[in-house]
Amino acid sequence: MKKIILAPDSFKGTLSADEVCAIVKAEIEKLDPSAEVISIPMSDGGEGMVFSYLLSFGGEERSALVCGPEGTPVSCPYGILPDGTAVVEMAGCAGLPQMIHGLDPLGATTRGLGELLRLLESEGVKKVLLGLGGSATNDCGIGMAGALGWIFLDKDNNKLEPYAYNLDKVEKIVPPKHPLTLQITAACDVKNPLCGQDGATAVFGPQKGLKIEQILPHDEAMSHFADVIRRELGSDVKDLPGAGAAGGLGAGVTAFCDAELKPGISMLLDAAHFDDLIKNADLVITGEGRLDWQSAEGKVPSGVGERCALSGVLCIALCGCLGRDAQKILGHGVSAYYPASEPGRSMEELKKTCRGDLSSLAARVLKPYLQ
Repeated sequence: MKKIILAPDSFKGTLSADEVCAIVKAEIEKLDPSAEVISIPMSDGGEGMVFSYLLSFGGEERSALVCGPEGTPVSCPYGILPDGTAVVEMAGCAGLPQMIHGLDPLGATTRGLGELLRLLESEGVKKVLLGLGGSATNDCGIGMAGALGWIFLDKDNNKLEPYAYNLDKVEKIVPPKHPLTLQITAACDVKNPLCGQDGATAVFGPQKGLKIEQILPHDEAMSHFADVIRRELGSDVKDLPGAGAAGGLGAGVTAFCDAELKPGISMLLDAAHFDDLIKNADLVITGEGRLDWQSAEGKVPSGVGERCALSGVLCIALCGCLGRDAQKILGHGVSAYYPASEPGRSMEELKKTCRGDLSSLAARVLKPYLQ
């Protein structure tokens, strides 16, 4: 009897990680009804993190009404694990899908995250696992900090509104009267620093709506803000790996919440005892919606593949489509990768065909592995 482990991320915009597992498992059972299939829906800190933890460990799903990225209320889901730890996705209150009136990278706010953290604190929560993926914001967490009671002043001691467009004007930072007491571990799906050519603004700014001519000025504004944080708070976040996650929120939670940044995929793999589960496995199947160069930079496929390589277990990746430099994943424990669809198709079309596409792919490519 073959032992198969399914450990994919969601196919963002089309299929949840749980749905991916169900589709692939069904095809495996058609090919080999005797196979033992263990599904572990994955998340690297972005979309699906709350669900992945609740599915793996149990607990209670809740929601809270907080400020959304556009300044209007949104219902933000979160989870409470059996040990009382809260699991939160920043994208639940500041994600790209919530920008219903269009992208606004200088005006979108992380305020809702600060409101949620205070709510959790008031409910008696002590520990928080925070996912930093999928953000619509590029504000270095200043909106979150403002909701927590931090005050930002310009050179004339005038109070500044905590928005991205004011980062370059901040000269003084006043701590809140009641510091946040939560112990926060932030799950990063990237290793990018805050500033520079590999920083939050240069790499991720365009997908949040920044125009080419805005990138350098905003990167300089974030660099200035980081300098003020170092001077005022003694926290050096500019070159910290992961500081650029979620539009600089990695830096923000470090400076304003004393959070610890960790690779999101490693957090979940450890919590799920993945290394024990793959012992004696014949095959591990991972994947995500778009496999590209970023997949090798701390995303689910590379995290899973690297653990498999250490254990000597065969690992392959199924994905929705391929992007630039997808072959880089082969250096991270993944022996082969297979796309379900050709590039260039619209999201509307993919939503209609994604289940059939993945079923057909699994039926086609898994047969040799199960013989």
